[in-house]
Amino acid sequence: MTHHWTRRSFLLSAAALTLVPADPAVAAQELPGFPDDVALYRSAYRNWVGEITAVGLWACAPIDGEQAVAAVNWAWRNGWRVRARGFSHGWSPLTITEGTSSDAPVLLVDTTAHLTDTSLDGASAVRAGAGVSMESLLTFLEGHGLGLTAAPAPGDLTLGGALAIDAHGSAVPARGEERLPGQTYGSLSNRVLSVTAVVWDEASGAYVLRRHERDEADAAALLTHLGRALVTEVVLRVGANSNLRCVSRTDIPAAELFAAPGGGGRTLASYLDEAGRVEAIWFAFTEFPWFKVWSVEPTKPLTSRRVTAPYNYPFSDNVPTLVADLAGRMVADAAWYLAPVLGNAQADAAALGLVTTLSADIWGPSKNTLLYIRPTTLRINANGYAVLTRRAQVQRVVSEFTDFYRERVAAYAALGRFPVNGSMEIRVTGLDHPADAELDGARAPLLSALRPDAEHPEWDTAVWLDVLTLPGTPYAEKFLRELERFLLDRYDGTDALTRVEWSKGWAYTEDAVWDDGEVLGTAVPASLGDGAWEQAAGILDRLDPHRVFGNAFLDRLFG
Repeated sequence: MTHHWTRRSFLLSAAALTLVPADPAVAAQELPGFPDDVALYRSAYRNWVGEITAVGLWACAPIDGEQAVAAVNWAWRNGWRVRARGFSHGWSPLTITEGTSSDAPVLLVDTTAHLTDTSLDGASAVRAGAGVSMESLLTFLEGHGLGLTAAPAPGDLTLGGALAIDAHGSAVPARGEERLPGQTYGSLSNRVLSVTAVVWDEASGAYVLRRHERDEADAAALLTHLGRALVTEVVLRVGANSNLRCVSRTDIPAAELFAAPGGGGRTLASYLDEAGRVEAIWFAFTEFPWFKVWSVEPTKPLTSRRVTAPYNYPFSDNVPTLVADLAGRMVADAAWYLAPVLGNAQADAAALGLVTTLSADIWGPSKNTLLYIRPTTLRINANGYAVLTRRAQVQRVVSEFTDFYRERVAAYAALGRFPVNGSMEIRVTGLDHPADAELDGARAPLLSALRPDAEHPEWDTAVWLDVLTLPGTPYAEKFLRELERFLLDRYDGTDALTRVEWSKGWAYTEDAVWDDGEVLGTAVPASLGDGAWEQAAGILDRLDPHRVFGNAFLDRLFG
């Protein structure tokens, strides 16, 4: 595919989506019979990195679930497909596929305009519209003394979008730590108590709004639905908020942090035992990762800086000029050999920025240290996988993968090829144990990468592995395919298991992503085990037998 970027345009925040109010006469001609009370307009679509775009699609913004139902029934009767659209902060083609034209029978349903109401539902639950942003949700919870154990770093995710792909943070119990009431170390999907969605009703012969409780079989497919459903509202289990301290370090070499187990030293696993919440960001061709450690601290440590708002790393949120110019030159001039220079520039910017902004040691309500990515950060591609393993084997997985990554980067560089110019990112979470929902009969999300494996109850932890690189980087797909094959082959379910991260890149061929037939058709379904894939697919087809909620990629994925 061909893209036309300027040096800086794709690096900074995406331009606001174009919203063009519909001419009633044109709308009546192109969408005859569309519900009069549902606002229609023309809209562009652009995913996070701008590699999947569409211009001039018809879109609507229902004010409530009933208007969403009316729009869906119109789409079904007229042979259109419906795609829920939030903030489009994702990479994979779960919403819109590349090449979708303005005249395609695709209706975007914008959840962010009106489906954003938030209210408490008892002492330890929150009712929220699918279009509410994670930042708004966490702010609401904080105002009531509530919070989450962990959360994704971007605040510009809709709750509905986050649940669709089992979004997660980075947290496992520290040594001696007990799970607090209302909390979970798994994904956001594991917090759902009920989900309200637009589903097919056989009796009435139409789509209707229906609430599914967590203990119902159908709910298990809706908790992580990959865009095969339209969710309007959820109720989530939440717990008391915590104050978190986040200490950033750039003084531990990768060789020590990611060392093979058994040698001692400042390893990732040692910090995991100490605090339970870690993240490593290792820029390509550098030796000292940006390593974050969160710890629960009820009172402010003496050396920490109190933070009263999120996004406390401005050097990351606003791309430094040197980094932007280097990345722009690499793309515009095909100067991919500058990858080592870019990696070191990013590492230097982080190390210096942590000092100059006094953000190396910050403390405050959980939201203010968990949210740190804004839309103005570097727009870059990412692949993603979760490796299910025993907690005691986390360091082994990290060491084996980083060793393979380092060896392949060096081998490519020796040939004058630089397929990676961003960072590797490592996070660690618990699994989606349904008991955490504190609801009798709660079911595990069928399609969550954190679904416990029935045959291996000893696997209690997931290591999340992401590799980032600029759009259009030569040899990237071939390189990332090698990483994927390593993960699938090495952690094949014998002593650990690889699953894909839905929102990011996977199923690589040598020149494309989301295209490997064996991964799409065999590896992905098999990785969920216990017939979960087939069960979920059957439920989603029954709830949407006309596949109104789908696209060409989902058709291929679900068969």
